Amino acid sequence: MRKVKIGIIGCGNISGIYLENLTRTFANTEVYAISDISEERMAAAAEKYGIPNQWTAEQILASPEIEIVLNLTTPGDHFRICRLALEHGKHVYVEKPLSLLPGQGSELVELAREKGLLLGGAPDTFLGAGLQTSRKLIDDGYIGTPVAATAFMLGHGHENWHPNPAFYYQAGGGPMFDMGPYYLTALVSLLGPAQTVAGMAAKSFEQRTITSQPLFGEKIDVEVPTHIAGTVRFRGGAVATMITSFDVWSSTLPFIEIYGTLGTLLVPDPNNFGGPVLLRPAGGNEFKEIPVVHQYAENSRGLGIADMAHCIVNGGTPRANGELANHVLEIMHAFHTSSDSGVYAQLTTTCEQPRPLPLGLVRGYVE
Repeated sequence: MRKVKIGIIGCGNISGIYLENLTRTFANTEVYAISDISEERMAAAAEKYGIPNQWTAEQILASPEIEIVLNLTTPGDHFRICRLALEHGKHVYVEKPLSLLPGQGSELVELAREKGLLLGGAPDTFLGAGLQTSRKLIDDGYIGTPVAATAFMLGHGHENWHPNPAFYYQAGGGPMFDMGPYYLTALVSLLGPAQTVAGMAAKSFEQRTITSQPLFGEKIDVEVPTHIAGTVRFRGGAVATMITSFDVWSSTLPFIEIYGTLGTLLVPDPNNFGGPVLLRPAGGNEFKEIPVVHQYAENSRGLGIADMAHCIVNGGTPRANGELANHVLEIMHAFHTSSDSGVYAQLTTTCEQPRPLPLGLVRGYVE
């Protein structure tokens, strides 16, 4: 199997799991070079994962060996680095979100299309065993026609555990842009593309106090809404209710539930790859756990890149593609714009519902 060479720009916290899987799990990927503004961090990653080249971002973009640029920079740099990589003729995969603004995301999608390149973006958790099993149950008719859904991500922010949490309260942060991509990508993968969004958003606290180290006691100015609630109507007819919040100390609400004409499906945490998946058919007395029937129940971040590598060699469209990431980006913004305007937001982007992974895959492979 041909290994597709990857250059990674950015060696922050999230890079570890990507490096682990791209160097040791997937059979068709090879991390050929890495780059980071911290030479110490870059050197440590190269030594740990056996990466042969420690380069500047410019060297990665110019290298004829590298086919995919994996953009793990901070969100404010996502658009700039992705555009540069596409202009240099590289396929691109980027951490969520695709960019800070929907117009930027659409520009990247169009640029990739013009150049005949593949564009993709996180999250790829919807390709994990839990959500793929959920997708198969829906596709096979176990809950009939989906008519509604709920999705809840409620917590109290990052200042009590993250070493540098200020970003989460600045432009590009907040609960919708931090965690919304996982939930909305899961919903689109299960229900298809969305059509209309109605939202209400609030900033409950003007400041946050850091209680984690090393910045214990410092104050953070809150610049973005920290509690966002609303509804999404999908083109297939289902209506989803969604809340993302950094203002809730505790909650018993589920992650995602899908309600169909013949039953209810409890979907696992979309930030993870595994289960449990619970099903209660109409007339049933209780929810029963359904064994996951797909591979990738462990943390398999990078699966979307392996899928892209497969498409580079064999043709086809990656499941975690740019159109999907851009559609999710517009949905997230629509919650805020609907709240600001007091009217429904009609979406202008769309995407294909990602095709499911086939049964019977051997771990480390994608087809």
